[in-house]
Amino acid sequence: MKALVYMGPEKLDFSEVGEPSGARGDALISIESVGICGSDMHAYLGHDERRPAPLILGHEVAGVTDGQRVTVNPLVTCGTCRYCREGRDNLCPTRQIISMPPREGGFAERLTMPPGNLVNVPDHVTADQAALAEPIACGWHAARLSLGIAPGTGRALVFGGGAIGVGSALSLIAQGVADVLVVEPNEGRRAYLEATCGLKAIAPEAIAGEGLFDIIIDGVGYPATRAAASAAAAPGGVIAHIGLGSAEGGLDIRRMTLQEISFVGTYTYTARDFRDTAAAMFDGRLGALDWVEIRPLSEGAQAFADIRAGKVAAPKIILKP
Repeated sequence: MKALVYMGPEKLDFSEVGEPSGARGDALISIESVGICGSDMHAYLGHDERRPAPLILGHEVAGVTDGQRVTVNPLVTCGTCRYCREGRDNLCPTRQIISMPPREGGFAERLTMPPGNLVNVPDHVTADQAALAEPIACGWHAARLSLGIAPGTGRALVFGGGAIGVGSALSLIAQGVADVLVVEPNEGRRAYLEATCGLKAIAPEAIAGEGLFDIIIDGVGYPATRAAASAAAAPGGVIAHIGLGSAEGGLDIRRMTLQEISFVGTYTYTARDFRDTAAAMFDGRLGALDWVEIRPLSEGAQAFADIRAGKVAAPKIILKP
């Protein structure tokens, strides 16, 4: 089969590879749509030691298995540890995710997955929309955790206008937060978010004029966004941190302590979060889900280069095998 293979920093090779091999009972999925994630970009730039070359990246997958259209939860967990039993399976110590060894990813024609990781997709939802379940589920999980710490329908600020940030903003709105503002440095993307996604977006330098926020979701994860989040959080508020841009710096620990501002790290989503996200998508609670740009998988290397160069206005590029 054909696949887009990561061969080293900023090098992707569209080539013939062997058929996927899975465990006994796994489903074979013919991939129809697969999204480019920020973590794929980290790997592409050589910034993720967890994803060594050569490797097939990609974990935002929708396709068909045995005639059934499905979207794929890429997180494979043991099902028996205390975290899995408690419904916090995203914290499973032996968790695996496709696009990270030992599991190859979805930038390919086919993929194998345990049947329990598949969610059926109704006829009115396209494969391109269904592939958004994974990135939106990250935001759904962060919104759910945030509202558990700072309940109510106060103001929310989201850093990042990519799919994680957009998914977080839409999830906050779907879960009852009426006033949501997205911070995005790219002017073209800000215009796209307002025109296509119906979201209010501002430049980073405009944050100071917007007051304080009860919930802040950092979908970027750099020292500058953490510093801005520390300054913009209201007393008793919460900062939910998804982004993996860099590991250190930015938080104003003194202010967070004196103002009782909570900080919570969020990793992916639980299996229930993924199903709840898919249900919200299918019911129309997360909007039209039309904020994607479509390209063939064979042109994936150029898609990565364009994202790297800041040439893509849409929050998500979907590749089509």
